[in-house]
Amino acid sequence: MRRRTEGPEPAGEARRSESRDAVPVRVEGWRVTPWCVIKNVGMCLICILAVPPFLNFASLQREGQLLMPKGGQIVDLGFGQKMHLLCKGQGKPVVILDAPTGEASDIWFHVQESIAPLTKVCAYDRMGLGFSKRVMHNESSGTEKVWGVSTTGRMVDDLHRLLRAAEMEGPFVLVGSELGALNARFYSHVHDSYGKLLPSLQARQFSAATGLSRMFIIMGFMEPLVIGEDVAVDVVQRQKYLLSNPAHQSSAVDEHYFLNESATQVRDITRYKPLSTGTSVSVITGDSFDSQIPEHLNQMVAKLQKKFLGESYPSANHVRVGGTDRRMIYQRPSAISQHVRSVVSQRQSRHRSD
Repeated sequence: MRRRTEGPEPAGEARRSESRDAVPVRVEGWRVTPWCVIKNVGMCLICILAVPPFLNFASLQREGQLLMPKGGQIVDLGFGQKMHLLCKGQGKPVVILDAPTGEASDIWFHVQESIAPLTKVCAYDRMGLGFSKRVMHNESSGTEKVWGVSTTGRMVDDLHRLLRAAEMEGPFVLVGSELGALNARFYSHVHDSYGKLLPSLQARQFSAATGLSRMFIIMGFMEPLVIGEDVAVDVVQRQKYLLSNPAHQSSAVDEHYFLNESATQVRDITRYKPLSTGTSVSVITGDSFDSQIPEHLNQMVAKLQKKFLGESYPSANHVRVGGTDRRMIYQRPSAISQHVRSVVSQRQSRHRSD
């Protein structure tokens, strides 16, 4: 029997064989499942919520070192508390500038520059504001148990310890605005020397904590208070830094929240310890308290101011600046610095005659 010699199969038979052995493959189109949509949306939300706070925190750490005011110093008060103090000029009396409620010391930029050629003038950041440390509960001197956190009594105690730690001697001329004015009055009683808002602040606090403030600043939706061609670039940069700093904004909210309690403390100290006869008082007011609030509220504040001056300081020198409100510190700084320079000159003349 002859065996057939196998040779290569014809091409047609090879193709038929391959077609018999091949496994049919069904190609389906790409399907979008609900799980894929939820997963992708979740990743986007995580990026949106996590990236701005992370970038803001990293930027704050870097800017906190770069934007420290030139000539400013961090004074250690003990008990873990450190406060920022910026002094300019030389001479006596020493002018102490206490900022409005929730504001940092840069708000006095124009006034401080104007007074510095005449005498020593110092601005400071209250606890938690600006470049002063926000003290934790386990790093406390204990005074908040007596006065309460972010109230006038606590702030005056901080200021007194700050002046002692910085080895500053009087006489002092205390210049304060809003809460700063309450602090000045309270300080004068305790230490004889010569011398709709809250919700918006809470929104600003939340905006800083989430990194949105930095985004708003970059896009031009938020601007610093002290601006102008004659304002130094580092002052503007510091204000932007503080607008993005949740610690600063948190302390601003606290100060506004306890403002009524601070006023009560000042009223109480007046009853127990009258003001020294060697302390003169000047009050500078504008036509209104705040031009952005309703007129009837401005009239109420004006009435309360008049009653306050009549009862507490009948002999006070009342200076009225037309066309201004509480923003005169940075909108009309010359109105304030002119009067402060006059007070300093009187003190210096009296000292020379003595």
